[in-house]
Amino acid sequence: MDSKIIAKNLLDLRVKKGVSQAEVAKSIGISPSSWSMYEHGERVPRDRVKQAIASYFKTSVQRIFFTQR
Repeated sequence: MDSKIIAKNLLDLRVKKGVSQAEVAKSIGISPSSWSMYEHGERVPRDRVKQAIASYFKTSVQRIFFTQR
């Protein structure tokens, strides 16, 4: 699991959906600063948050966090 690849995947999903970092964070129940850290590769979310992110973007945890694009 490479945090920079995960960060790019998260950024790509958010931009494609056309939402702000704050909107994603609020929707999945985390702080905007946490989302920012995920999107910049500074942190990797815990499993509960991974599931919430995948659900929000209507994709799988595998595709976001374990697939190298």
